Amino acid sequence: MKDQSKRRRLLLSEHLGVQESDQLCRILGTEDERNQVYFDRMSSTNHPIVTSSPHSDLGGSYSLSHSLAQNRLDPQLLEECIPSIKPSMTINRLLRKKLKRSLSDIKLTAKRQDEDDDSEYEYKGSSTFLKGTQSANPHNDYCQHYVDTGQRPQNFIRDFELHDRFEEYPKLKELIRLKDELIAQTATPPMYLKCDLHQSGQLRRLDCKFDVILIDPPLEEYQRTQGVTKTKFWSWDSLMQLDIEEIAAPRSFVFLWCGSSDGLDLGRQCLRKWGFRRCEDICWIKTNKKNIGHNKNLEPKAIFQRTKEHCLMGIKGTVRRSTDGDFIHSNVDIDLIISEEPPYGTYDKPEEIFHIIEHFCLGKRRLHLFGRDSTIRPGWLTVGPELTNSNFNTEIYKDYFSRSSTDYLTGCTDRIEALRPKSPPPKGSQTQVSVLPNVVHAYRKRF
Repeated sequence: MKDQSKRRRLLLSEHLGVQESDQLCRILGTEDERNQVYFDRMSSTNHPIVTSSPHSDLGGSYSLSHSLAQNRLDPQLLEECIPSIKPSMTINRLLRKKLKRSLSDIKLTAKRQDEDDDSEYEYKGSSTFLKGTQSANPHNDYCQHYVDTGQRPQNFIRDFELHDRFEEYPKLKELIRLKDELIAQTATPPMYLKCDLHQSGQLRRLDCKFDVILIDPPLEEYQRTQGVTKTKFWSWDSLMQLDIEEIAAPRSFVFLWCGSSDGLDLGRQCLRKWGFRRCEDICWIKTNKKNIGHNKNLEPKAIFQRTKEHCLMGIKGTVRRSTDGDFIHSNVDIDLIISEEPPYGTYDKPEEIFHIIEHFCLGKRRLHLFGRDSTIRPGWLTVGPELTNSNFNTEIYKDYFSRSSTDYLTGCTDRIEALRPKSPPPKGSQTQVSVLPNVVHAYRKRF
């Protein structure tokens, strides 16, 4: 190869009248001079790519980069002109690569501008995260994304709505549907009573025992964190004075909304005072898709941004999952609720708490304390000072559950019994060896 190149240089020297091949550069010029001549020709013919003479040191790349930086080139025209550049010369190949890279940068910049101009956010994944954060992987840095935009990490959790949650579990979806139908068929007409719960003895006047008691007090915490006004707030000392133990059935459950600060400890004290044992803690995770931004009010002693609330669950009496299938159905729902945060100035709770209670406890004597007109529900007795009317009648209400010994239960169908998750039988049971493998196999197959 070297001999052939040397022979060609000698023939070219003889043809041009040069004595030595090393003197060819005087006639042909250097590479930079040839590039200069090339771009001068391109500019003289009004080529759409090159609009000004190149820099003497950097050649045409400087002119092109400068034009792209000043946004003087149309991306569509740039895309049309790239195929017209012949890839034979080295300078053309470099030019084609630079044009293609610049075109992709222009398209990416335009796409980012369109995303910034869009005022409506649609949460489909982490691809919308801002670039340039301090995280090693900004696409998955939900905390940094919350700092930058105010969008909470829980906004990106998929399929948490009730109508989407069980799409991949057909048997569990059927179980929920059958239980909802049975609950609707056996529910008593909604009743409600407006009364001041601060007055002593109000709960005793109900003259009834309840299987489930849901307590949603207007805590003082809501005034500081959610801007709730025009409401008579309750302290935890006042809540402890409620006669919950007087209206709770021998085996019953209480669900107490306790906020996210001191209520986690003080709520447990209330449960003990009323004769209940804490057995679960349901957590409500609040999204802010409809009202993006950081919290307006913060707890003075809070270390982190609080975007959740807790509902403590207490149990009274002896209730076992393996033997009391007529009263409870365990493991149907989970202890987590994900829903949109209520508007500022309100303290409404998610409706899903009612579904969790109704799916779990088969008792129909359900009481909701501190309820409002918006929470009146079939199968429940709603009591609270914020109600606008009353229709509660003690005799009529008690008559719903006095016709037989099992009228206070919703009952269960064979299909629901076959679908619902079951606990293994107690240790020492005679059927432990024969039944347990089937139960475990069915559980694994279903979940």
